[in-house]
This record gives sequence, structure tokens and C-alpha cells, in this order.
Amino acid sequence: MTDIKKHKRVNDIFLAPLERPALQWLAAHMPAWVTPDVLTGIGLFGSVVIFVAYCLTNLHPGFLWLASLGFVINWFGDSLDGTLARYRHIERPIYGFFIDHTLDAFSEVLVFLGLGFSPYVRFDLACLALIGYLLASVLVYIRTCVKGEFKISYAGLGPTEARLIAIVANTVVFIIGNPKIALFSLSLSVYDWVAIVVAAVLFLIFVLSTIKQGRILAKAGQ
Repeated sequence: MTDIKKHKRVNDIFLAPLERPALQWLAAHMPAWVTPDVLTGIGLFGSVVIFVAYCLTNLHPGFLWLASLGFVINWFGDSLDGTLARYRHIERPIYGFFIDHTLDAFSEVLVFLGLGFSPYVRFDLACLALIGYLLASVLVYIRTCVKGEFKISYAGLGPTEARLIAIVANTVVFIIGNPKIALFSLSLSVYDWVAIVVAAVLFLIFVLSTIKQGRILAKAGQ
């Protein structure tokens, strides 16, 4: 087992050339009263906004825009809290790891349950995608413990890309509606298919990464 305080963070995402300079600029311009804990709270608040907004889409599809705003708020808080701590040299590795990722798990539950309570995604498919996301999260945390590598990106995709995909899906569904698409004898809505693809990708990442890491550890005799 590795020392959690010395783990290496790996986040090689497609949007990194845009995101990293933006986060550094934001960290440099944050007022003193904005602390990493405040930002973590803002990120959680964004998840609550997403949940409430998706539930309210049962009343009007315009709340999809509020859900998209929630993803932006969540990105701001969740992505910036660690950057700010590192910028100010006030890191608390164990505390930060515990608080950040327990709240991340709760945020994931809020997002996917909100989708399931909306009229756009079947509840069972939203839960399937949630299971896939939680499995991927568990894999990240276990790899951090056994390898000392906090890897949150796979094939260039990470939490930032996931939020962007959700915002794009919200926009498309608001503009064109949520029509049924028949495929493999299944007739499901556009957003249902998005949930299935997300779940399939996450399950595939979990299985392949587990097999790969298991073989590496077995070969090393660990």
C-alpha cells in the first residue's frame, strides 16, 4: 500500500490545454475568503442544482438550462478546490482526499437520480449509468491506494468531458426534443441511449483496467 499523501495525480484529458490555464488564472484571482472548502461546497451546491433542475423538467423543459448551469457550478467548485489549495500551498492531502471524494460520490448520486426522476431518462437506465460511474470511482480510489496513482482520465475522457457531454445532451434534447430511436429491437429515447452508452463505457473501463492492473500486480508478486 502506498502513502496517500504522496500519490501522483493523472488527469490527461482532451480539454486540459484549456482547463488547466483557466483554473490557474481563477486560483490566482480568488479573493482571500474563498477557501478550498468553500469551493468544495460550491461544487456540491452545483450538484443539488442539477438534481432539482432535472426533477423540475417534469414541469417544463426549460429547466434543462438550469441543469446545465448546475454542471458549470459543479465544475467550478470541484475542479478549482484542489488547484487553489496547491496554488496557496495549503494542501491537506488526507483531509482533502477524504472530503473531496466522499462528496463527489454523493454528487454523482444526485446527478444520476435527478436524470432518473426527469422525463428524459428511464430510471433503471439512469441507475445503471450511476452504477457504472460509481464502479469507475471505486477503481480510481483502489488504484490510488495500491499504485499511488490517482488516475481520473481514461482515453482522454475525465469528469470535465462528462459534464460537457451532459450539457450538450441537455441542449440537444431541449432543441429537438427526446425522440425515440429504434436499435437492436429496442425503442428508446435519445437520452436513454446516451445513458446506455455512458454505462457501457464505464463498465468497459472498469473491467479492462481491473484486468490490466491485476496482471501487473500478479507479475510483480505483490
